[in-house]
Amino acid sequence: MSHSETVSVSNADPLCKFPPLIKERGQREVFCGLAGIVWLHRKMQDAFFLVVGSRTCAHLMQSAAGVMIFAEPRFGTAILTDRDLAGLADAVDELDRICATLLERRADIRTLFLVGSCPSEIIKIDLAKAAERLNARFLPQVRVLSYSGSGIDMTFTQGEDQALKSMVPLLPQTDARQLIILGCVADIVEDQFRRCFDQLGIGPVSFFPGRRATELPAVGPNTCVLLAQPFNGDTLRALIDRGAKHLAAPYPFGAEGTTAWLAAAAAQWNVSDAQFSAVTTPLIERAKKALAKYQPLLSGKRLFMLPDSQLEIPIARFLNREMGMQLIEVGTPYLDRDTVTAELPLLPAEVMLSEGQDVEKQLDRVRAARPDITVCGLGLANPLEAEGLTTKWSIELVFSPIHGYDQAADLAEIFARPLDRRSRLKL
Repeated sequence: MSHSETVSVSNADPLCKFPPLIKERGQREVFCGLAGIVWLHRKMQDAFFLVVGSRTCAHLMQSAAGVMIFAEPRFGTAILTDRDLAGLADAVDELDRICATLLERRADIRTLFLVGSCPSEIIKIDLAKAAERLNARFLPQVRVLSYSGSGIDMTFTQGEDQALKSMVPLLPQTDARQLIILGCVADIVEDQFRRCFDQLGIGPVSFFPGRRATELPAVGPNTCVLLAQPFNGDTLRALIDRGAKHLAAPYPFGAEGTTAWLAAAAAQWNVSDAQFSAVTTPLIERAKKALAKYQPLLSGKRLFMLPDSQLEIPIARFLNREMGMQLIEVGTPYLDRDTVTAELPLLPAEVMLSEGQDVEKQLDRVRAARPDITVCGLGLANPLEAEGLTTKWSIELVFSPIHGYDQAADLAEIFARPLDRRSRLKL
């Protein structure tokens, strides 16, 4: 049974300046947390992700990743059969055998993630205990970690959060002053941000996750954490428990967001206004010049965002404030106030925020509003297109390099492209 509820915000709440938040708890249309493997396996080049799940899980990963037939990806599926789920086969011994075969074949693996497709009560295997058993066998050559990517418990970007959280206990302790950038970003984005931090005199800087799962940042009471992705709240809180300090800031999407994000770190490192301006002004001007190409197409267009990735709030802020789009409703699968506290005051007061989903009721609101563009999951895009609505797949926002000054125009183009296509089809 599904239901929706509207939650009034009290005056004592820091969000009291915002309109009521719709909380919906009904049928959802999102990928499961396993999908996070698609970008994590590309980032951490010495890691392997072994999904313990059904053939359906294997088909999901195969289709979502789009791996070429000649490539050898750093993920796979240990397929559970009916005999496994019924307890007729010794799945523990079989999992150990599969892992041993995998590690013998792939000598480049240094970290093996056992990823549960469902809670242990369903798959009948305790992956945490399996990881302990395999570590006793394979350490120090290979470390084995476990986490759940279950779609029952989370939306698809939260799979990254669970993977990174599983690594936090491994981080060494330090009292040194440093900055951790939390969240998986493309290598080109990491390189660009490193140059900015170097020019600002901020450092040392570590990216978590890094390009190798074995190269882990240290953490301690003088560690500052700057979030690059809004869906890593559990990992953030685990780092705070280790003594780190969260630098709340808008996310580095667009010129404004990237500048505010860098400024949060600059304030902690006492970077002068003159130095900050000298580094960022040329980058801001270049980003604004590139964005100008798309502003005529996006300005004034009405946007409806269905919940999918947790990127919705910062992306909506960018599209509204820098591209002039009008926000009808901004939905997010989970509103984690620890991670979006700096974004919420930047949204227009009239926008409707929604958390969770009751897909039929939300689609009714989309049809009533008839927005110029609707951001939604793959499963909803084609039906809405058939009704004459222009859509954009939300999953593209996760798979594309969109952070920072140099990618600001690429982010704008993601939304301009379907509108341009629609206008051409009308000619």
